[in-house]
Formats: sequence, structure tokens, C-alpha cells
Amino acid sequence: IPQELSGEHIKQAASESVRAGVGIRDRVHDLTLEALRSRRFDPRGVREVVRAVSEGIALGAESSRTELRQSLADAFRGLDEALRKSAEAGGSALRQLVATGRGFTDGELKVALASIKRIEDDFLATVGRVADAAGAQVQPELRKILDEARRSGTETGRQIASTLTEFAQRVSVASLDLTLAGLEAAGEFGVRFAMLASGVLGGIADALRRPESEQPEKKSP
Repeated sequence: IPQELSGEHIKQAASESVRAGVGIRDRVHDLTLEALRSRRFDPRGVREVVRAVSEGIALGAESSRTELRQSLADAFRGLDEALRKSAEAGGSALRQLVATGRGFTDGELKVALASIKRIEDDFLATVGRVADAAGAQVQPELRKILDEARRSGTETGRQIASTLTEFAQRVSVASLDLTLAGLEAAGEFGVRFAMLASGVLGGIADALRRPESEQPEKKSP
């Protein structure tokens, strides 16, 4: 696992990305992905990253070189897209574990799915708390963006819904909320799942950082 980025480092980097006013969406996306891969794949790790990035976004938007609403919207989309990839990595890890044929209980499967399901809930709740604490200029604009995301849905939420649908035959989605209390005591399976998901996410981050010259060559038709 890469060295963990501190919350303060993430916040400062997010703030600078927004303040610069150029390529905000991509810069916030890449920073979030890098921060997520340096933490364990669990609700607590995701919350820490979302809080630090959101606080940085709110701080940077106050003095951004781009229009305030546009800066916040671009940054929010970058954060959402990175969390979508995080949810995608969780689904991929779970698929790999199922494919190995090693038996695990429905309870363990629920723990893994519950941790994926919780990503969007924690994402929106955390940004909401940051909006509440933001300055007078940022607060109303960030709340509008958040209201719109709750209304129309997020990329993260769509990815999670797809994963939950895939496993719906094995586990009732309604039962997942009851599993959240057991997330911290997930045992050996939880650790295996978290490590595998972190590895998948690391692979996604590495592929995005690779220069084009090193990307796999596209065969000509």
C-alpha cells in the first residue's frame, strides 16, 4: 500500500487544485483516487478522504480563478468520479473472491456489499457537513450542487446500484443496512476483501498515471 496521505496534505492539495482554476475536475479526481488507494478500503477510510477533499474544495473555491459555482461543480464531479472508481474496485474485488470458489458466509458477503453501499451515503453526508461549515459565499452554492446530486443521482450511486443488482440473488439489499453495525468486526474475510479492493483501486490509479507512451498499443484494424 502506498504511503498514506495525511488529511491536511489532501485538504491543501484539493484547495490548490480548485484555486488554480485549471483542470479542476481532473486534478480533484486524481488526488482523490491517490488518497483512497493509500487507505484501507472501508467506510472510515473513504469518509476521511471525502472530508479532507471537500474541505479543501470549499477553501479553494473562495479564491478560485474560475467562477465560484463552476469551480465547486467541477470539483464535485471529480470527487464523484473517483468514488465511482472506488465502488467499481469494490465490486471487482468481490467478483474475484466469489470466482475463487472459496466458501464464505452470506454474512461476510453482506459486510462487503454494505461497505460498498455505504460509499455514496457517506459521500453525500460528508459533503453536506462541509457545506454547513463553509463560508457565506461557498455554503449556498455547495448546498445547491448537493441538492441536485441527491435529486438526479451520482455516478457513484449508479455504480453501486449496478453492483448490488449483480449480487441481489444472493443477498437482499434491504438487509444490508442492518449489517452496517458489524462492519468494524468483519474478521478475516473483511481484511481480505479490503486488501483486494485496495489493490484493484491501485491498479486503476496506476493506469491513469501511466504516460501515453506506456499505455497498451491499440492495434490498427
